[in-house]
Amino acid sequence: MEKIAIHGRQLSAETIPYYTSIIKYLSEKGIQVKLSSSFRRLNEGLLPTDSLDTFERVDAQYQPDAMFSLGGDGTILNSLTIIGAYETPILGINMGRLGFLATISVDMVLRALDQFFDHKYWFDMRTLLALDIDNKELFGENPFALNELAILRKETSSMLVINAYLNGEHLTTYWSDGVMVSTPTGSTGYSLSCGGPILMPQTNNFIITPVSPHNLNLRPLIVADTSEITFEVESKETGYLISMDSRSEAIDSSLKIKIRKASFKANLIRIEGDNFLDTLRNKLSWGLDKRN
Repeated sequence: MEKIAIHGRQLSAETIPYYTSIIKYLSEKGIQVKLSSSFRRLNEGLLPTDSLDTFERVDAQYQPDAMFSLGGDGTILNSLTIIGAYETPILGINMGRLGFLATISVDMVLRALDQFFDHKYWFDMRTLLALDIDNKELFGENPFALNELAILRKETSSMLVINAYLNGEHLTTYWSDGVMVSTPTGSTGYSLSCGGPILMPQTNNFIITPVSPHNLNLRPLIVADTSEITFEVESKETGYLISMDSRSEAIDSSLKIKIRKASFKANLIRIEGDNFLDTLRNKLSWGLDKRN
């Protein structure tokens, strides 16, 4: 490892010392470090290492060996928009509560870095969703999502009528506040709160989950991740929203929305002892009972 990129959200008085310890650790190893320009802007005047170079995004000119994501799961999602299709490995260092993606706590960060540079890690490749839509300006260079793509009503507008097709064949019509397609990674997020199942990360499936459906006999549907899913939206109001992870765009016209598996993946670094089932139990309090 020679080049490390660092991306994150705004630091606090509590988290700046951990950031400083990471930079010191990398400096002592002679690693070239660059900060994302957005991370620099958010922490202008707060960082004790303002002299470090910055970068806008991973591209043909700058391809780091790994990116350290300082924050939570949302920061990893944001990191992916900077990485794009380059599949740069991401090490998620959690600056807040336990996350499903950013699983390294700040009090374990130096130990985790030791394991990382001793090559005691593995790559956790996660499937992404890709959006294919007539309006190519939507979502700019990042028409993909790690968690889910959701079609949602705007504010207090009437419910949507969404015609769904699976591999070109009519599936059903959703009368609802919206519908989403989630990956196995996203199955523990928005989809779960809408009644969707949890999938193991390496499952080769997508979940189609309605959001507050009017026709209550509709339930989440698991389909193969080789499927092409198409939605056509009818709305009596002025439009609807398309959301990809934490990003959303307002749509004011009827568009054919196609969703398929992206041609590239998210590449997460997992150190020894990082276990999805442990995270699942801790995050969702499975089995939490005084008798246990």
